[in-house]
Amino acid sequence: LTWMDARVNGQEITPRHGKPVEVNALWYNALRSMADFARRLGQSPAPFETLADKVAEGFSRFRRGDDAGLYDVLDGPAGHDTAIRPNQIFAVSLTHSPLASVTVRRAIVAECRAHLLTPFGLRSLSPQDPAYRGRYAGGVAERDAAYHQGSVWGWLLGHYAMAEFRVTGDARAAQARLRPMADHLQDTGLGTLSEIFDGDPPHLPRGAPAQAWSVACTLEAWWRLRMRISSRPS
Repeated sequence: LTWMDARVNGQEITPRHGKPVEVNALWYNALRSMADFARRLGQSPAPFETLADKVAEGFSRFRRGDDAGLYDVLDGPAGHDTAIRPNQIFAVSLTHSPLASVTVRRAIVAECRAHLLTPFGLRSLSPQDPAYRGRYAGGVAERDAAYHQGSVWGWLLGHYAMAEFRVTGDARAAQARLRPMADHLQDTGLGTLSEIFDGDPPHLPRGAPAQAWSVACTLEAWWRLRMRISSRPS
């Protein structure tokens, strides 16, 4: 299920059996980070780099084409999952990307921008998908059915901003993506950020009014981008 773990009456809403794209991107980033640690400690990074090279080679299977994003899951029960979801953004947002092609990384960001980006985060599914649910409302079953089928998740906005920066190099523009969250600090949970928002405009806040994911990922992206801005000569 990964983080998309909603169930209704014991039935998974978004089963992700197979090879989820973000898990593999995180694994690659972890291996490269361990190689960096090894070098700092005066140890050989070779074991981690060898594994990372193999992951990068295998990760190329996620590509749907130079002008498109990535498969959400590989080798699932029904084959590769072509649903446009935000999980692919990790292949660009993390410090180490398993994708050597800048063209593919730009295509991922462009696809997420076109289908998923809102002022408060990324939709969990493209509105063009027949399974899309634009509002998080109703009873428990109705809400859980929309949880990862269109609801906007605030914690993903920071990852989108970092991904955009990594393909454009424009830290100021990427940081500007986070500014609506500053306004939202006064909307629901005073001084904090909501868990989710409706996929459909006006993107009303839903779920928990104070969510650690949303706060932490937004703060980290803001800090990283601010450091980039301040390090550039005026």
